[in-house]
Amino acid sequence: MVGIVIVSHSRKVAEGVRDLALQMAGEHKAIIACGGMEDGSIGTDTVLIMEAIKEANDGDGVCVLCDLGSAILSTQTAMDLLDDPIKVVIADAPILEGAISCAINASFGAPLSDVVQAAEKARGMSKF
Repeated sequence: MVGIVIVSHSRKVAEGVRDLALQMAGEHKAIIACGGMEDGSIGTDTVLIMEAIKEANDGDGVCVLCDLGSAILSTQTAMDLLDDPIKVVIADAPILEGAISCAINASFGAPLSDVVQAAEKARGMSKF
């Protein structure tokens, strides 16, 4: 099953998004919240992101959702630091809606490309 990593500058935001995605996607165990710095402060930690990617991976790849631009830079650096080849894609998607969309698709066993596409379609979803 495709793993999902939610990268936010805030630990609380990442955990909240994870909670909502799990509520919608059932028992998908490979949704990992990765927010804030190791000491709990605001920011993104490349090593923590790398570890989250490893934890989320079960061989089908990992979709990463990021809240802000520097989270993307930290994630790209984390991807470069991976020892083992893991298929990782950063979805160009809103973090909450994207996480829910990709979590639902991943829980149905969709491949990485479909999971990423589902997340990215959330950019154009109307809330009305």
